[in-house]
Formats: sequence, structure tokens, C-alpha cells
Amino acid sequence: MPLVDLVMPKMGESIMEATILKWLKQPGDAVKQDESVLEIATDKVDSEVPSTTEGVLEEVLFQTNDVVPVGSVIARVRTGAAAAGVSVPSAEPPVTRREPSVRPEPAVMVNQPVQTAQTPPKTNGHASASAIPANRFYSPLVLNIAANEGVPLHELENIPGSGNEGRVTKKDILQYVEGKKIGRPYTAGQPIASPRTSVAPAISLASIPGGSATGVSSVTTAPSGNVEIIEMDRMRRLIADHMVHSKHTSPHVTSFTEADVTNLVHWRDRMKKDFEKREGTKITFTPLFIEAIVRCIKKYPLINCSIEGDKIIIKKDINIGMATALPNGNLIVPVIRQADQLNLVGLARQVNALADSARQNKLRPEDIQGGTFTMTNVGTFGSLMGTPIINQPQVAILAVGAIKKRPVVLETPDGDAIGIRHMMYLSMSYDHRIVDGSLGASFLTAVANELERFSPDREI
Repeated sequence: MPLVDLVMPKMGESIMEATILKWLKQPGDAVKQDESVLEIATDKVDSEVPSTTEGVLEEVLFQTNDVVPVGSVIARVRTGAAAAGVSVPSAEPPVTRREPSVRPEPAVMVNQPVQTAQTPPKTNGHASASAIPANRFYSPLVLNIAANEGVPLHELENIPGSGNEGRVTKKDILQYVEGKKIGRPYTAGQPIASPRTSVAPAISLASIPGGSATGVSSVTTAPSGNVEIIEMDRMRRLIADHMVHSKHTSPHVTSFTEADVTNLVHWRDRMKKDFEKREGTKITFTPLFIEAIVRCIKKYPLINCSIEGDKIIIKKDINIGMATALPNGNLIVPVIRQADQLNLVGLARQVNALADSARQNKLRPEDIQGGTFTMTNVGTFGSLMGTPIINQPQVAILAVGAIKKRPVVLETPDGDAIGIRHMMYLSMSYDHRIVDGSLGASFLTAVANELERFSPDREI
């Protein structure tokens, strides 16, 4: 009876790994084709993985809370007519763990053996080189930090790791570099403190232009005073890593403009009741904004692309992601696929359906895949404008601010006049590797012009 491998599915274009939350089946259990075998989670969505065949679950290769690369074999199913009668004892499978990360690079194995003969054992309590396993696993983040800090491979191999099976974590490599600068050896799990001061202030990425996890060595200190410590949940940790990765990958530039959306506001106020009665769904500002963005992407297709090495991948489909707040305060970006093929009613239905699914934690993996451009409405929370971070591997993200009434100078045939208008700021962050200021500003201005030219006499 043949064994069929069950592999970790790809959950999105930039998602290269997932965390196992729970096994729904155990070794020896019968499984049907398309029956859920386990629950997994990424930084975007939680989902169930179905079996690709019918049979008996022979073995599981990873355990709960393991982080597994996409494409890895996670279980094996024995197929055949007699499989249902096979009793398989539960065995303890080998477990491979690594630090959670949303870095899109694949896992890297360094196969060069450790030169233990050239490194004498330590006798002062530090781990010796001979205790460090050969063929160690190094995450892409650790390798990037080592490269940026000038830590050669033979030196990296001799760093004692505090991770599972002695693996070097991000914390290990950063503290090793910090200790190297002050001339103090590093012991796994021991924080490095400057010999001149007992407390070193933590370095904030937000205070450093273009700062990233690979360019900053943060020293964690024990909090003092009247404080409360809250552990980040899994999604917040992964979102944090994803945002730092984006800032490290793309040189961000943000352009700003404003739009007079008075006609659009008056039209929506006048039509929203009839729209809901006729179409069975509400008309919010979001589909109106997306409609304008789609029209402008057609004029400036280079905004709708990604970068792979030195190649520019222009996306022919226009799939608009819309940043949506979850009840727990985290954000998720469901995607409206082929938004250019939908009219205003279709956009409104898609926006409302995806927003409701996000709030109820019912998004499917395909609902968050394949985005080519993202819009975020920071005005929902009262912000006038924002500087959003690009959702990799896209090259631009547009933010719309709160709509406010302001006195504005109007040009009329009879001369200038001051009127009360509904004004809104727009900002767009873009990847300066491919989007220059001219293209970024032109696209943003075109979106503002589309909104300003909205016809107050438009029919549904």
C-alpha cells in the first residue's frame, strides 16, 4: 500500500511558511479525501489543510507550534483498500523547529562543517565549538545580519545558539555583534551589557530613518517603574517582522496631495438609502476610492508591478488589497480580484463581503492572495494622513485620510471665492527602486483628479 505525502500548501505569494496550530487527525486515524487534517496559521490568516487522498494517517512529521516551510512534507497517508484496517502505533516523529518569520526567502542550510580542530574548547563556562552541531540551520534573517555586520561563516558557526538544537537566533547574532564591539564574549541566552553602563537604552527603529532589524542592534533591558508587560500574540509578531522586512527591502518614498471630494460626498449622501434598498448592500467610500485607483492604474501600469532581482514583473490583473482592522486590533489585507472587471455595485458587494468575513475571522486563504496594489483608509480612525508601509512584494500603497470640511479658495468665472468644501488628504508610499518621484506623484495626482471629477448626477 503506497504512502502519499501531505505537504504544507502555499498560502499566498509572499508567504513561505506556516505555523501548525492543531492536528485534527492522529496517526492511525482514517482520513477521507478533502477532509481536514490539521489547522495552520500564517501572518495573514488561519486555515485548515485537507487531505489530498483517502486512507490512514501513517505519521506526522511536525508537532503543534512548529513553523514549517511551504512545500515541506508534514504527514504521510497510507492509501489502499485495506488501509482502513491498518492500526498504526503513534510514534514520536523528528521535530524541526525554527524561529517564526515572515521573510519571503526560502530556508537556507549551510553545509560547511565546523572546524572544531582549530577551535579549542572553552573552560570558562561558554559553549565550546565541539558542542555546536555541524550542518547547522541558519534562517535568512540571521544570514543577512551576519553579512551586514561582517561576521564570516567560520565565525558564525562558532556562535553558541539559544534556539532549538543549538540554533543561532536573531537575538543570538545581535548580542554576539554587540559583545564583539565591547570586547566581551557571548554566552547563549546571556544579554550583553556595556561595561561602562549597567542599563543600555533600547534602540527604536522608528527613530532611525530607514532603520531595520538587520541594521540595528537592540539591547533589551528589564523594565522599571509602574509598568505592565504584554506578550505579542502570534499575528502581531509576524506582522511586526513583515513590516520590518518591507522597510529593509524597499526604499520608501511618500508623496502627498489633497482632493476636493465634495461632489462624491453629496452623491453618496443622496444615493446611499436607494442603493442599499435596490442592491441589498451598503455603499461606502471604499468602493468609490478603489474605482478611481483602478482607472489610474490603467493609465500608469508600472504602479501595478513587483520586483524579482533585476526584473520588473508588470501584473496584468488588477487585484486591489484593502487593509482591514480586526476586532483584536491587528490588520489583515483581503484582496478584490480583477477589480477592473467590476462595476461600482460589484465593488461594493466585494468590499462589504470581505470586510464582514475579516471581522468574523472567516477569510479563506484565497481571499488574501494575489494582491497587486493596496489601499488603506487611515481616515476611518480619524487620521488626516499617514505614511503607510508597502505590502511586499507590491511596490506601492495608497492611504486616504479623514474627510473634513474646510474653507477653500474656489476659482469661478467671476473671480476667486471662499467656499466650504469636503477635503481629503491622500498619501502614497512607493518603492523608489522602480517608482520614481515623477511616476509616484503623477499617479497620486491622477487619483485625486478622478475623485474631484466625480459627477454628482451619476446614476447607480
